[in-house]
Amino acid sequence: MEGKKPLNRKSYGSIPHLPDSRLGEGDHKCSEGQARIATGKKRDKHDLIIVQEKVDGSNVGVAKLNNEILPITRAGYLANTSPYGMHHKFYDWVLGQKKRFSELLNEGERICAEWMLVAHGTKYKLPHEPFIAFDIMNGTERIIFDEFKDRTMPYDIIHPQTISSGDSVSIQDAMKAVSFSGHGAIDPVEGCVWRVERNKLMNKHSGDRKWVVDYLVKYVRADKVDGLYLSKDKEIYNEFVV
Repeated sequence: MEGKKPLNRKSYGSIPHLPDSRLGEGDHKCSEGQARIATGKKRDKHDLIIVQEKVDGSNVGVAKLNNEILPITRAGYLANTSPYGMHHKFYDWVLGQKKRFSELLNEGERICAEWMLVAHGTKYKLPHEPFIAFDIMNGTERIIFDEFKDRTMPYDIIHPQTISSGDSVSIQDAMKAVSFSGHGAIDPVEGCVWRVERNKLMNKHSGDRKWVVDYLVKYVRADKVDGLYLSKDKEIYNEFVV
């Protein structure tokens, strides 16, 4: 599979930015309606807004395909084909605990995470392993957050710090809540991610509803510098205080 994408797709896409969020190259903003629901007022009782600390690492995934565990980069390539040493270390780390991921994942699923081994734009003193997961996906579909928590808990998978689950949260209040990082950030936390879930009406005649992930949006502080600590010549490792 060298040089190929085992899932024939990217592992993870781009999350739209809220108004006033610092945009990077290729980034785009969310709609006004999405921003209003996430940070102002939810539509009704059928909305659930989960706000989490945005952690700053390398977006990676662990996929289960044909009963095989595959460590992949954000672009969807096998991690051991990456030009970056941190991805080769990620590949080895995952293969060292195949059983953990094989039991967690169903066929065709992948768990998406930030690999925090190397400092990117934020330095950390991590109080846990360098794998911080935020989604389990199959194709473009995400499982809801409660299911994600229930499934990952038995395997001691770390999640981004959750600062709110319920109503809409303003950017100001969210950033105030992450003034203390849940992951040992030495520099200021780069931002937050809003996850909007919806108890969607599936059948108007029966009234049956189902919780789904409606959309995600994010905010990145204006003075955050992407890749501040990244260098082609030398990788700067985050510290671990486990």
